[in-house]
Amino acid sequence: MPNAKRTLVTAALPYANGPIHIGHLAGVYVPADMYVRFKRLRGEEVLFICGSDEHGVPITISADKEKVSPKVIVDRYHELNKQTFENLGISFDYYGRTSSDEHRIMAQEFFLRLLENGFIETKEEPQLYDAEAKMFLPDRYVEGTCPVCGNLEARGDQCDNCGTYLNQTELINPRSKITGNKPVVRPTKHWYFKLSAFQGDLEKFIESHAGKWRDTVIQQARSWLKAGLHDRPITRDLDWGVPVPIEGSEGKVLYVWFDAPVGYVTATKELLPNDWKKWWTDDENLEWVCFLGKDNIVFHTIMFPAMEMGVNKSEVRSLKSEVNFKLKLPTQVPANEFMNLEGRKLSKSRGWTIEPHEILERYDSDLIRYSIACNLPESKDSDFSWKDFQAHTNNELADIFGNFANRVLTFVKNNFDGKVPNGKADSEFLSGLGDHAKLVAERYEKFQIREATNETMEFARMANKYFNDAAPWKLIKSDREAAASILLTCLETLRAMSIYFRPIIPIATAKIDAMLGVRTALSWDEAHKAMLQAGSELGEISILFSKLEDEQIAGELQSLQKMSEQFEKAASPVVVNASPAESVQITIDDFKRIKLKTATVLEAERVPKSKKLLKLQIEIGQEKRQIVAGIAEKYAPEDLVGKTIVVVANLAPAKLMGIESQGMLLAVNDDKGPVALVTPMSDSASGLEVR
Repeated sequence: MPNAKRTLVTAALPYANGPIHIGHLAGVYVPADMYVRFKRLRGEEVLFICGSDEHGVPITISADKEKVSPKVIVDRYHELNKQTFENLGISFDYYGRTSSDEHRIMAQEFFLRLLENGFIETKEEPQLYDAEAKMFLPDRYVEGTCPVCGNLEARGDQCDNCGTYLNQTELINPRSKITGNKPVVRPTKHWYFKLSAFQGDLEKFIESHAGKWRDTVIQQARSWLKAGLHDRPITRDLDWGVPVPIEGSEGKVLYVWFDAPVGYVTATKELLPNDWKKWWTDDENLEWVCFLGKDNIVFHTIMFPAMEMGVNKSEVRSLKSEVNFKLKLPTQVPANEFMNLEGRKLSKSRGWTIEPHEILERYDSDLIRYSIACNLPESKDSDFSWKDFQAHTNNELADIFGNFANRVLTFVKNNFDGKVPNGKADSEFLSGLGDHAKLVAERYEKFQIREATNETMEFARMANKYFNDAAPWKLIKSDREAAASILLTCLETLRAMSIYFRPIIPIATAKIDAMLGVRTALSWDEAHKAMLQAGSELGEISILFSKLEDEQIAGELQSLQKMSEQFEKAASPVVVNASPAESVQITIDDFKRIKLKTATVLEAERVPKSKKLLKLQIEIGQEKRQIVAGIAEKYAPEDLVGKTIVVVANLAPAKLMGIESQGMLLAVNDDKGPVALVTPMSDSASGLEVR
């Protein structure tokens, strides 16, 4: 049916400059795959698209270091990551790459359509130029002294020492990373996307999804809009990327932020050259769900939707362009927070990471998928730990799910010649499974994937209780016919569980089907209905999940710690001119562990018997907290109510004069104490991140 509901699911394109890590799986790919598999089991038409993001300066820098072409780098990591996804059972319909000829054409068409519609303009701006290399220098090809903290190795876009975002012309004593020479400032021409023109349209777009999208997504988008949108450069001087397709643009390519999201459209066209437009044409029967991490929210709620709006606004559509229809905007953006590792932020540069392509050599993919699914960072950062991985494997997959499967199959093998017993399945119990399946389905539809995982394990608990309460090992001695019905019900339950667990652990559930001799499976909504044929032979029985030993987990922890120590020793800390009290250095990863958020002061009062302390009741987003702050000599309580402040949101609770403080506000201090509170420049909403 041409008007049947269909769902386009995209997963953020991983950058082809290194292997994906376990945080990427938790943030994007495992929940996306689970959702897609669930929708397919319901018989819905779904298209699952992803691919490699293969342009940008980090790739050219890696190529320069290895003295190879950028294509060598992207080919290597495209194949590695693609194979890793396949080994993990991530079921993309198509996995493309943005270095393809088709993508070059598609990205250029977006540029030309926006130019034609008046949403791209040229500007002349100062940029650093290396006279010996005879080229303008992209931001990351420049290093110099940070004007904020004095770090001698700040990049042209950011200082990793203090976290300040920079313009390359702000660097003190800049030097080219190509020749080592001091570059000169020269004017150059770049093309800008008129993002500011879409302020009003984007405000309406975001507010139309308030209450439907996750609060993190809405608040981050609102924060950008509240600050006011500015026109953004979409070209840079580089020889690796999508060339700007107009005269006078030699040596310039499209910025990776502009061309990468177009990769979703490209991949769809590469897969379905004659039918791709039905997946991108604005249609009420089409849903577009974007799975991504929170660091990609702005590109999928502000940047790319604005590009689409710019294409859609055309009154006269060019006959030469294939993008000659109204594009679909995202309908859902279930962005996740970050996953930490053993209580610390994941960091490749510090050796604190787990790369799936390596651990897949030691563990079945289902174990990895299940453990991640149980700890998805949907509303706040979560944590992966090896002990937790062991517990989920041993206590749930092995002891609950695997135990039920093995007990039932072994009992049937030993007592019914390995054939499906001739009995009457318990329709009431199976109907109960169907009712619970509706609850799990509701979780998936609301993108509560972690809760869906927890509720799915409840099927196995229900099954074990049924088996234990019925006690067929006793019943078979007195009533073989009744025992046959019990075992038939258990086999039907196991078959239904192979459907319900399939989005999470596809390899194990395929094994169950083989052991049951099932060749055709029912859909999600009909999985609870009996279908096994009495007398049909079961397949060879095998253990679904082997337990993980303590020694194995201890070895993983030791390896992680050893790798981290090696990276720490190899790192050379940057020394800056500072007083002894300020000389302790931290890295950008250390800084990122501090969660700074805006908060609104709801109530304020003095702490009895204290001249300095105030007790504040604050609101961080939807969360209310109490903090104690030493600002009573500077601020009266009544002056603070309604103010927006900045707080450290992940500080461990502490007690001051017997009163618990659940965070800390930021204030400017001199040697006499607080001078002023740190407050946002504009009237920001509470719960926003401060970076």
